[in-house]
Amino acid sequence: MKRKSMYFYPILFFGFILAVYAMGHGGDLYFPHVDAQAPEAMHEIASKSGVLFSTLCSLLVVILVTRVVGAAAVALKQPRVVGEIVGGIMLGPSLLGAIAPATAAVILPSVAIPYLSILAQLGVLLFMFLIGLELDIGSLRRSGEAALWISHASIVVPFLMGMGFAFSIYSRMAPAHVAFSSFGLFVGTAMSVTAFPVLAAILSDAGITKTPIGALSLTCAAVDDATAWCLLALVVGLLQSEVGGAIQTIALTAVFIVFMLFVVRPLLVKVIPLLERSSEQISEASLALILVGLLVSAVSTELIGIHALFGGFLLGVIIPHHSLVAKDLARRLEDLVRVFFLPAFFAFTGLRTQIGLLQGASDWWICVALIAVATFGKFFGAFVAAKFSGMETRAAAIIGVLMNTRGLVGLIVLNAGLDLGVLTPRLFTMMVIMAVVTTVMAGPFLRWWDVAADHENSANNILLFRERT
Repeated sequence: MKRKSMYFYPILFFGFILAVYAMGHGGDLYFPHVDAQAPEAMHEIASKSGVLFSTLCSLLVVILVTRVVGAAAVALKQPRVVGEIVGGIMLGPSLLGAIAPATAAVILPSVAIPYLSILAQLGVLLFMFLIGLELDIGSLRRSGEAALWISHASIVVPFLMGMGFAFSIYSRMAPAHVAFSSFGLFVGTAMSVTAFPVLAAILSDAGITKTPIGALSLTCAAVDDATAWCLLALVVGLLQSEVGGAIQTIALTAVFIVFMLFVVRPLLVKVIPLLERSSEQISEASLALILVGLLVSAVSTELIGIHALFGGFLLGVIIPHHSLVAKDLARRLEDLVRVFFLPAFFAFTGLRTQIGLLQGASDWWICVALIAVATFGKFFGAFVAAKFSGMETRAAAIIGVLMNTRGLVGLIVLNAGLDLGVLTPRLFTMMVIMAVVTTVMAGPFLRWWDVAADHENSANNILLFRERT
């Protein structure tokens, strides 16, 4: 049998080759053949194939670079996302494009940029949905007035200071077609956000997630995120419409929020137990249903005139936080979004961040002033509200610094501003620097205070509230 196989397979292989050649050659002889240029459709297919190749190669490099720089950030006791943001900036004109423009053009060719942009937008939509899933509305109710005071004060103060700062730079930094009201509102919004997921990573690294101060910080950040996204929806509505259209957009947004909270959420509370038929994970059909709902919500807010991201975030918020559906969705989507989609967003942001646009000492002084105003506004608002709520000075200071964490959420807001044309590339670059610097501050500050060690030594060392006589 083995001897027959030795002869059979070569005969089969070469016989197949000869038969294909004979049939092909015979067909060419039998049918008339005109040596002409390939049809236009063939050129279009070849062109699309080249774009796909370029996009895949660019995405490969982006993922590798952001993962490596992210690992380096972890080694430096910073959240991985900080390194990934820096990695995306390094691939742009601020570093690679400045020292090796030819290499940058090969790694991120212009034909691939629109497709990376689409991946980035999809990734951010899914990411905001995941943030909504992580938001526990029940914990917000349990935290009482302290979390509301701190979170809202940490929005109002930097928002107003941001508008004041916008007044001082409007003539120099604002696009020519943008009114001051729109410009000031957006700068204030960008300064008032807090990145809930990045803060959670910082607290986890410090080992204080489950301590009173960690739990309160996360709750404040969650309230901050929800409020800031409502503010962004309002500002976008004002930017994209005239006065009458803006009023209509705001009214429709309010109706949409009420509908989602008081109609869709109770419906989900009843439907979700039907989707949780497995003790381990929801079915494929259930996953498809949720993702269709995500797209419908995102499309609805886009049609209303506010950003699609708000629709994704709001759907995540109304899904019961402790349900199997929420946990399984987060488990299935989180790694894919963070590893595959978000690096495209970091690279896209990096391409738009051009540190070379900051020319002369005056630009850098404006950048430093921007960081100082953003940091002080957020810190002062949170600190004063925390003290007013009865917190010890040290704990109130820690809350103030933690609320300065802008990170990825800050970048999302800034990209929206650049897309809307309310930020110039130069001011966008300054504000990206501000978002990164204010995020990097939190980790070293916590290590300096040695919060985790103090908490282990004595619960009284981090006393959140004074005893009231």
